[in-house]
Amino acid sequence: MLIEVSSPTIRRKEMDAVLTVLVEEKIGPGEQAERLIQAARERLHFDHCLALRSPAIALFFALKLLDIPPRSGVAISALSPAYYVRVIEDLGLTAVFCDTGDASACMDAETIGAAVAGVASSDEAVRAVALHHTLGFMPDMERVDALGIPIIEDCSTAYMSGLGGKKAGSYGVFTILGLEERDMLTSGGGALLYACERRNATALRNAGALPPEYGLPDMNAAMALVQLRETEKNLQRRAKIAELYVQSAMRQGRHKMFAHPENFEYNNYAFTLVLETGMKDVSAYAKRKEIVVGNAFSKTPAALGLVKQDRCPAACSAGLRTALFPIYPRLGDTDAARVAKLIQTLP
Repeated sequence: MLIEVSSPTIRRKEMDAVLTVLVEEKIGPGEQAERLIQAARERLHFDHCLALRSPAIALFFALKLLDIPPRSGVAISALSPAYYVRVIEDLGLTAVFCDTGDASACMDAETIGAAVAGVASSDEAVRAVALHHTLGFMPDMERVDALGIPIIEDCSTAYMSGLGGKKAGSYGVFTILGLEERDMLTSGGGALLYACERRNATALRNAGALPPEYGLPDMNAAMALVQLRETEKNLQRRAKIAELYVQSAMRQGRHKMFAHPENFEYNNYAFTLVLETGMKDVSAYAKRKEIVVGNAFSKTPAALGLVKQDRCPAACSAGLRTALFPIYPRLGDTDAARVAKLIQTLP
């Protein structure tokens, strides 16, 4: 049986929650979205939140609320989601691509600083950082914050990751928690946009009432609410699978894992290896074992050719050589053992 590289965590509880909303014939933004916000506030400790229809809308609002001048630069990782570029350009702003660390998948204080210094025009000076926690990993956020540039923090894949006891999503002026199919919490679509500090939350409140077409539908909110409540169970399952994979990766020794800060607490969103050989050989080998191995960064600016390799060499290299292996809560012990064996015997 083929093991897919990704799978949303949809169990009977999620199905029942969605079915209840369908039976009640209240599928647009409403009571379930409000319940989701309340439950998320208890866990994430934000001051105010908007439940929106997509992460793209959330990023759009966050940048608008920063009220930076036209053409201003917005620093983003070359391994950010590709839609970042579209949203930034649609607002009349400029995407300034940052490289990643040599041994990590993250933009950090050094690479952001280098990108800021490399902007030639004063009109395009970097006035915001849209920091996507790539694959759920986090850089040293205190050093990023020390740059003094407003941060929009995207913890869609880093939900429950943390640094030194402080969770992802608590550093930014605004935070995006995506609810898309490949995010840690999935409702099939949507996002929460929130602010932890009261002064920033005021800007969200002042945004006024949103048209219903911008809001998160109750169908999606109901599913996300169940997943929020199942957080601990899903994290434990991910951790168990990740431990098995790490042991296999250490035995094979050829392909490398990304490095993290010592005080980093990972949510095990993904398991990746930076390959010595090409993706083609590894994918073909995995296919013979009936396991799908994907390119971790196939939908990023670096992989799509939107970034010049000489500007972001580490990110562009990682975009070509980072293999993504199946790790999700619904993966059974037998299938996880098959993937672990694959990792240990990679060409």
